[in-house]
Amino acid sequence: MGDLIGLVAVSAPFLMVLGIVWIASQKKLEEKRISATAEASSEKAAQYASHVAELEQRVQVLERIVTDRGYDIATQIEALRDQRAVEEKGSGVPLDTNRKEQV
Repeated sequence: MGDLIGLVAVSAPFLMVLGIVWIASQKKLEEKRISATAEASSEKAAQYASHVAELEQRVQVLERIVTDRGYDIATQIEALRDQRAVEEKGSGVPLDTNRKEQV
């Protein structure tokens, strides 16, 4: 029993020093991990900010289209549908799939 107490008494300071060194290294690693996470977070925040700014510009353009032209966009689309210039007689090339080209 006396040998065990002597062994613990001799090894205790070394174990304490090893524990202190391990704790210090863990602290440094955690600080590096936190700084890396902070850098990545700031980059993502900048990307999100630019994306939000782009979306805000697009919304402003859409608002301007709606307010400048009013709500007659549907009537403009229908007017474009009513134009049958392609279907008029003599316009375009008639398709005859049964006839082969002759060289």
